[in-house]
Amino acid sequence: MGIVTAVRLLVGTKKGAFIATSDERRRQWSLKGPFFGGWEVYHIKGSPTDPSRIYASQSTGWFGQIVQRSDNGGESFYTVDNQFAYEDPVGSHLFYDGTERGFEFKRVWHFEPDLSDPDLVYAGAEDAAIFKSIDGGKSWGELSGLRQHATGQTWQPGAGGLCLHTIVMDPRSNGRIFGAISAAGVFRSDDWGSSWRPINRGLLSDGIPDPDAETGHCVHKIAMDPNRPDTLFMQKHWDVMRSDDAGENWYEISGDLPSDFGFVIGVHPHQSDTVYVIPISSDYEHFPPDGRLRVYRSTSGGGQWEPLTKGLPQSNCYVNVLRDAMDIDDLDPSGVYFGTTSGDIYASADSGDSWEPIFSSLPAIYSVEAQRI
Repeated sequence: MGIVTAVRLLVGTKKGAFIATSDERRRQWSLKGPFFGGWEVYHIKGSPTDPSRIYASQSTGWFGQIVQRSDNGGESFYTVDNQFAYEDPVGSHLFYDGTERGFEFKRVWHFEPDLSDPDLVYAGAEDAAIFKSIDGGKSWGELSGLRQHATGQTWQPGAGGLCLHTIVMDPRSNGRIFGAISAAGVFRSDDWGSSWRPINRGLLSDGIPDPDAETGHCVHKIAMDPNRPDTLFMQKHWDVMRSDDAGENWYEISGDLPSDFGFVIGVHPHQSDTVYVIPISSDYEHFPPDGRLRVYRSTSGGGQWEPLTKGLPQSNCYVNVLRDAMDIDDLDPSGVYFGTTSGDIYASADSGDSWEPIFSSLPAIYSVEAQRI
């Protein structure tokens, strides 16, 4: 595993971004921020190949969507020019070209830096678009084959908007990219984003009686087993799902969960079939069942789940955990982290067996990304 000097958490919140660091023991943490205080940061993520490079999506009511970048590990950030714009320099109220239906540019929900090139980064946006930059965010081009898919005119927004919120890269460098849109479903490209097709067979959704419906599914999050890239896990609006053939077919693994509604899902980096979810009561009660905050772990790839409760509040807890607000580091044992809408960050240095709140009273947390540096 080599020498670990530190572990870093990149945290996006309703009122800015924060960076937390610890050594490999993960017992004591320091916190910097807020960066861009007062402005929404939906996602902040570091390059897997260059820890000094960080991308952040800053949304402002006055200036629209701004992409911020750091080249020194978060010591300072700067605004990258020409963000996602055809006319407006900051992308505010932008309507995309090349379609009969107007798609308004509202915000960047997710950054996905390339696995080998720190200057190559993808961005998932609302409305339902994926962008690519090959110069570290200075210029962007839309991978328009996704929005121009034949089913695009039928896509409808979920409660959070028509957002492309998840991008997953296949580590085998085979051109395969996955994107998830609420509420259209999951799409896959096998040619580096030039063309896309829906991969939603096996998903069942209210209001869609056809079990073979190509689109219309409200997918909240997908995660890949890094050791078996054809195995994917999904937290859907209802149902926890799994695919073992790169999304060609999905089957349900909700099993004995107290609720199959939630937003986050994560896979252990070293132990295939070890999966984590945080159930939420329902699509209108966005808090844990019975007010007890519990992470559930399956070591069998789903179906059978165990509640992880040590150190977590087990009464009168009515928080939510949003789709990008959980991550897992790749140390041994792995650390698991999540943030809540009440501004608390919980950490486990033993793969979920026990938890402690490492920060509290932050703004509502949108995203948590863990990275060794």
